[in-house]
Amino acid sequence: MTIAKKVPKTINPDLQGQHQTGHESWHAFEIMAEFVDATERLKEITPAVSIFGSARTSVDHPYYKLTEDIARLLSDAGFSVISGGGPGIMEAANKGAFPGKSPSIGLNIELPHEQTRNPYQDVSQNFKHFFMRKVMFVKYASAYVVMPGGFGTLDEVMEAITLIQTGKTLKMPIILVCEPFWRGLLDWVKTTLVAEKMISIEDLDLIQVIDDPKQVVEAIFKHYEERGFKLSAEEERVQLYL
Repeated sequence: MTIAKKVPKTINPDLQGQHQTGHESWHAFEIMAEFVDATERLKEITPAVSIFGSARTSVDHPYYKLTEDIARLLSDAGFSVISGGGPGIMEAANKGAFPGKSPSIGLNIELPHEQTRNPYQDVSQNFKHFFMRKVMFVKYASAYVVMPGGFGTLDEVMEAITLIQTGKTLKMPIILVCEPFWRGLLDWVKTTLVAEKMISIEDLDLIQVIDDPKQVVEAIFKHYEERGFKLSAEEERVQLYL
C-alpha cells in the first residue's frame, strides 16, 4: 500500500505566466516613459561632459576639490557637466559647474539605502533604472572624465570604453584623472588583457590619463578641433542604437 504524497497547492502555471507577462508588459511602458522624459529634458544640453566618480569621497578630500576645479573649467569652456547627481565626486562635479557658464546636470538614481540628490543642479533628472541612466550618460556626452571611484565608476567607464571599441557610439575622449589611483588597473590591462590578446594594443589609445584640470579641457578641444561637436546625420543614427 502506498500513500500518495500531498501536492502543495500552486497557482495555475498558465494563469501565473499570464500575470507575469502582463506585469512585464506594463513595466516596458514605464521604461519607455522614462526614456522619453529624459530625452526631452536633456536634448538641448550638448556639448556635454560626463564626470564619473565615487559617491563616498568626502568634501575635504583632494579628489573632491580636483573634480570641482575640472567641472568649473569645463562649464566656463561651454560644456554642460553631467554627473550622477548624488554626493561625493558627483556633488563636486555639479558644485564646480553650478556657478559656471553652462548647465550643471544631475542624473539621479533611486536606490534603497543611499543616493541623496545634491543641491547644485540646474537640471535634475530622476531614474528608476540603472541601464536607462547609463544610456543618458553616454548619449549626450562629448567626453568622459573619470575620477577615482568604486564598482559603479568601473562599470560606467568600462561600458563607455566597450561602446566606443565596438563602434556602438562615437569615438570620444575617455580621460582618467589621478594617475596613481589608476596605475594598477592600467598595468593589469597591459600585462594581462593585451598580453593574452583579450584586447588589441590599439584599444589602449581609447584611454588618456591626465591629472591637470586645464590639460583635461585642452585634450577634449584637441579631439574636436577638426571635426567639431555637431553630429552628422549618420552619427545621429548611430547614437539611436546605443
